[in-house]
Amino acid sequence: MPTSHTSRTTPATPATPTCAKSPLTHYTLAQLRRRRSVKWTEFPPDVLPMRIAEMDTPLAEPIADALARAVSDGDTGYATPGRLPELFAAFAGRRYGWHPAAQAMRIAPDVMSGIVEILRVTTGPGDAVVVNTPGYPPYFTQLDRIGLRVVSSPLLSGPDGYRLDLDRLEHAFTAGAKAFLLCNPHNPTGTVFTPDELSSVAELAERHDVQVVADEILAPLVHPGPRRHVAFPSLDRPAAARSVALVSASKAWNLAGLKAALIVPGPEARATVAATDDELAEASGLFGVLASEVAFADGEPWLDELLRALDDNRHLLADELGRRLPRVRHQLPDAGFTSWLDFRELRLAEDPAAQILRTARVGVSSGPRYSPHSPPGEASPGHGFVRLNFATRPDLVVEAVRRMATAPAPSDGGGTR
Repeated sequence: MPTSHTSRTTPATPATPTCAKSPLTHYTLAQLRRRRSVKWTEFPPDVLPMRIAEMDTPLAEPIADALARAVSDGDTGYATPGRLPELFAAFAGRRYGWHPAAQAMRIAPDVMSGIVEILRVTTGPGDAVVVNTPGYPPYFTQLDRIGLRVVSSPLLSGPDGYRLDLDRLEHAFTAGAKAFLLCNPHNPTGTVFTPDELSSVAELAERHDVQVVADEILAPLVHPGPRRHVAFPSLDRPAAARSVALVSASKAWNLAGLKAALIVPGPEARATVAATDDELAEASGLFGVLASEVAFADGEPWLDELLRALDDNRHLLADELGRRLPRVRHQLPDAGFTSWLDFRELRLAEDPAAQILRTARVGVSSGPRYSPHSPPGEASPGHGFVRLNFATRPDLVVEAVRRMATAPAPSDGGGTR
């Protein structure tokens, strides 16, 4: 079971970010409420929105300048890959020590559409695809849409965080799974899997001829600490060489609406990626390509400022939960800007998000949506959990926890009436 995190400090008053140039304090709440994106329009104005994985930051200045130039030039046509593959390859070399082949990459509108396309190429109707639970909700809906059968493999949880259950994976692979959809860093828990875990996955995939598809969208957002991102295709194993990774600048630089991602093959997966549909690239956004080129080439100083601010906020959230909601258990995430919060001790029913929205006016993600295919006879890994996005102003993180802590408690019988 996840345990409450022991954070760096427990302040008596809300902490302020230590990063003087924090991108998370650039906008006031009133300015954020003028946004037209999903995060700021899906709830009524009295709700603090902390559900959708968008960040409350300005664009990095080099990205904003590039997009302004494109608008000034009327450069709003269809996308080409441009220099995006080679710029990502250079970024991956600097940040992860991974040197993928730029000429073998293809662009896609987003990571999810790239995942669907690679699975379309490598599997057939009715094939089983293993997904760790809790898992990103579109995995389940989109794989079902293309006729694949999702096999859930729950993560192990304990005092040291979440880990891959290698015995479960082996059982699923032995039973005939054709592919494994690996999310690393993991959404929603923020776990960065260790090199030993990934090597074990590769060994199992080799033994059972399983295609590994790696969602690595959160890789640029690994926080300070012992964990380091290891790109799955960079492992020196045959299964890694024929794996495919999906990457994007969209999460780390807040570009999700601009539509650009990369499909990156391992050394032996180039034919797999070459077999993807050309229309996938044609559906990508030119602004997404332009913004992503600048992000990978010139966006690292901004990214480093952001990571310092997110590090402050993840500790601030831990402090506030420990002070106001000590029975809510969680792990400090290794990566990303969401926390996976366990409300089961408060007995707010299987989906605490509904009661939190109704009584506390905080919008968080529903935990059960992250594990709709639980193994028979087992409790869902998402029941009693919520995901909270902390990539916002520190004072709004404090206010969200305050609201949740002062919400009416459930009745003595537990659950929501």
